[in-house]
Amino acid sequence: MKNSMVKILLMAGVVVVGSSFSRHENDFCSKNEIAKEPKKAKTYKIRYGLVGQNGSKTLSGNYDVGSFTATNTVTGQSYDTYYGGGFQTLPAYYEDLPAGNYTFTAMQGQGGWAGYGSVTSEVSDAQVDADGFVTIYIPIAWEE
Repeated sequence: MKNSMVKILLMAGVVVVGSSFSRHENDFCSKNEIAKEPKKAKTYKIRYGLVGQNGSKTLSGNYDVGSFTATNTVTGQSYDTYYGGGFQTLPAYYEDLPAGNYTFTAMQGQGGWAGYGSVTSEVSDAQVDADGFVTIYIPIAWEE
């Protein structure tokens, strides 16, 4: 009887220990299974300036701009710099714009003293300047 009891306890112990090492679907990864996190898309820092009607580019001053906007030409997703109010100081910035082709424009400000055109450009590593920005100049179409 004593022998049988020892065998039963020993067997029960083996079952308990063995079951503690069993693999649960979400607990472990085998050598061939690597936990994959979604890869974050590369993004870029945009610096906005303006091109005057005479062709001169500027990255300084206050202008009657409500917002600068980048619209992806493929997805239609828009990203803007809306700061509130009707004037923005240049340069204006937008961080974390995903790579792609965009149409860039500026929204007329509160005063209505200027209108803006648009420019289409690619955002990629090739457009990053020495300062680490993709600089976009929006044309002033008309101004009072």
